[in-house]
Amino acid sequence: MADSGSWRPPRPCETYHAEWKLCRSARHFLHHYYVHGERPACEQWLRDLASCRDWEERRSAEAQRSLCESERARVQAARKHTLVWALRQSPPADWHLPVPQEKDK
Repeated sequence: MADSGSWRPPRPCETYHAEWKLCRSARHFLHHYYVHGERPACEQWLRDLASCRDWEERRSAEAQRSLCESERARVQAARKHTLVWALRQSPPADWHLPVPQEKDK
């Protein structure tokens, strides 16, 4: 962790509040339930919001630690998803040829 005098939360507190509100919205609930088959877990956004506000009000070392761990976990979770498509190193050999058109339907 950095020196607490110069340390800032990774995101502004308004961002944590917006993420928490979005997570609790009906649209997000339906989308998350459809995709994952379970309710979205919004508690972490609320904990992060409370930690951010605690940091702003009292410069709490516990709040700083909590935010750092939460962001680190969020980055690790995003990295564990692999790419679906293999990235090309070069274009296909016939990339310049016209696309074949379907004959009369």
